[in-house]
Amino acid sequence: MTDQPNGAAPEQPQVKMSILAQFIRDMSFENAVALKGLSTADIQPEMQVQFALDARKRAVENQYEVITKVKVTSTNKTNGTPLFLLEVDYGGIFHVEGLPEEQLHPFLMIECPRQLFPFVRRIVSDVTRDGGFPPVNLDPVDFVALYRAEIARRMQQPAAVS
Repeated sequence: MTDQPNGAAPEQPQVKMSILAQFIRDMSFENAVALKGLSTADIQPEMQVQFALDARKRAVENQYEVITKVKVTSTNKTNGTPLFLLEVDYGGIFHVEGLPEEQLHPFLMIECPRQLFPFVRRIVSDVTRDGGFPPVNLDPVDFVALYRAEIARRMQQPAAVS
């Protein structure tokens, strides 16, 4: 029996999250078309987009740094020559409290990148446009699937030998 009136279950702690800061940690854009003086007449771009996520606890209690890493590689479909390479590491400092310990890692790797994604998307679009190409508009990302794939990949790796 609980001490709650009307037999109600005890209240779960309220999860609180706030974004304290957002920033570009690192960014690189290489325009191979301009560097090599290639003709744009025969270009048929093909794109590959890769995402990676990283999170770590900061020295301040309940604060975490989450980094969304995006790599966009564009090659010419006709001959495979590189057109451009864009790499962006975009970070956020999050204050998270009221979350059970076993739910913290998934929260940091799913919900926090979801909050950062619109800003990463805009940066990728702006940089590719400003780099002389049509803007690349990233498709929405399923961060739950990305998280599950990363966990599965880690489970496949052989254990480190001590």
